[in-house]
Amino acid sequence: MATPPQRIISLVPSLTELVIDMGLQEHLVGRTRFCVHPKEQVEEIPIIGGTKNPRIDKIRDLNPDYIIANKEENRPEDIEALKNDFEINVTEIATIEDALITIHELGKIFDTSEEAENLISNIQEALETRPQVSKLNTAYLIWKDPWMTVGRDTYIHDIMDHWELPNVFADHKRYPKISLDELKRQNPDLVLLSSEPYPFKEKHLAQIEEACPAARVLLVEGEWFSWYGSRMEHAFKRLNGWRKTIA
Repeated sequence: MATPPQRIISLVPSLTELVIDMGLQEHLVGRTRFCVHPKEQVEEIPIIGGTKNPRIDKIRDLNPDYIIANKEENRPEDIEALKNDFEINVTEIATIEDALITIHELGKIFDTSEEAENLISNIQEALETRPQVSKLNTAYLIWKDPWMTVGRDTYIHDIMDHWELPNVFADHKRYPKISLDELKRQNPDLVLLSSEPYPFKEKHLAQIEEACPAARVLLVEGEWFSWYGSRMEHAFKRLNGWRKTIA
């Protein structure tokens, strides 16, 4: 059997957390500045830049034998610059199923299958205990100036679908720019303002409430909807409780 990777760099914040939670902190030799969980452990891991602007020279100096990237979070040009010299796994995660498959595959690669399968079991248990609630047609906003939302081919959309929050912009792909007039025309029951990547705050609620006076407008923890990997277990449990409160 091939020797598991010994020097890992993760360019994906949620998968950095996964690698640590599978007991591989000592093998993580590099991470992005957005890799913030688990806090105490990541502080000991060198930063190699951001997800969109990693320092290729620093990565080369660290000489990893395995790099974890993501098609959505990392730029094609950075992946291209690294792929000829290093083994790089460019993950593609648009659904909960994709995320669970990724956990399973990384468990096999890192020889941590037991930890991976235990985590998958816990995530599935949280998923299966979702509350029985009525559907709420929902818009999920991720950015301001310009306003941006999520389309049907995103992980966030799949989370919304599983928690009975049908995406009113499901006819779009990726992360479309929208106007407040377009949002109003969709007549959502609920508008969610995410804490990331744009840090929506209380002060932003009024502008949306004015545009959509019939909708309920809430701030929401973005990690519940957009972080995959081991954070799914925590996120799904929190989503279960939160979803009951807005039923």
